[in-house]
Amino acid sequence: MKTIGIFPASGALGGSTYTHLLDMEMVPDLKKVILISRYPDKVPQKYIDKGVQTRQASYESTPSELEAVFSGIDTLFLISYPSHVRDYRVKVQLPAADAAVRAGVTHIFYSSLGFAGDAKSHSSRSEVMQAHLATEAHLRELAKSSPASFTYTSIREGLYAESTPLYTAFFNPKAASSEPSDSEIEVKIPHDGKGPGVAWVGREELGEATARLIARYATNPGGFKYVNDTVLLTGTEVWTLEDTVKVLGEIAGRRVKIREVSVGEYAALKPVQDKFGSEEMATSWATAWEAIRAGETAVVTGTMEEVLGRKPEGFEEAARRYWAGE
Repeated sequence: MKTIGIFPASGALGGSTYTHLLDMEMVPDLKKVILISRYPDKVPQKYIDKGVQTRQASYESTPSELEAVFSGIDTLFLISYPSHVRDYRVKVQLPAADAAVRAGVTHIFYSSLGFAGDAKSHSSRSEVMQAHLATEAHLRELAKSSPASFTYTSIREGLYAESTPLYTAFFNPKAASSEPSDSEIEVKIPHDGKGPGVAWVGREELGEATARLIARYATNPGGFKYVNDTVLLTGTEVWTLEDTVKVLGEIAGRRVKIREVSVGEYAALKPVQDKFGSEEMATSWATAWEAIRAGETAVVTGTMEEVLGRKPEGFEEAARRYWAGE
């Protein structure tokens, strides 16, 4: 079995991936799993007791520090930096990939995102996808320049069913359910809510599927079919944004509808300002709706079902479990 490193081993996707990998005992030797994060002491003791190693580093670490912390790792899961802005993500992610190669990592799994359409596409209208595409291109070049010693797999993680606030002007069903229910709520976004839509997928199942892909490669690299390739993990059904907010409204016990507004009006909304901090940042995020309108998030693949060995949970079930605890 190859030694597996996960960096950063924190956050929603990183945490979900390593807990599934370890709790489901997908690999035979947990001593060959290394979790790298800013705060390694936050890794649950039960994993340390089973032999899992921890190391300290973050995207703010220097390239030489990352090279040292990646030493001894064969297979690295490189989780993207949590920002939608291209330039900073590229600034930290590409040097991290280079440091991994210098350290002797022979295969990188990269957590990309489910924009851009099908897995063969290398363009997107969304700002949030640009750093992912740049990182994917960099990995392709690294593999091309060192074909005998380095390979990669880009996992385009579908849009989380739990991330709907990002696409609904931060409408929160939990908060809405505690307010008076006799008025209609308007979700103001630069989109009319009609199709194409989004093939929402549950975050926990994405974490499990990602862990299974990593385990497949680490335990049987010769039989792994996604070497130097891109994998798109999606839900089983496309939901329009209109139908999405209808489900969220039902969970909240409120009548909810979309009202299309200009990008400027959206960027000036208080919940949006509170999240992004500036109209400039909000305006760049609004390119996500251009991508949705173009059908980039409306691709459905059967890869999740194949990897999980079962049909993935549907959007409505995932949303009710997350927002209502059902």
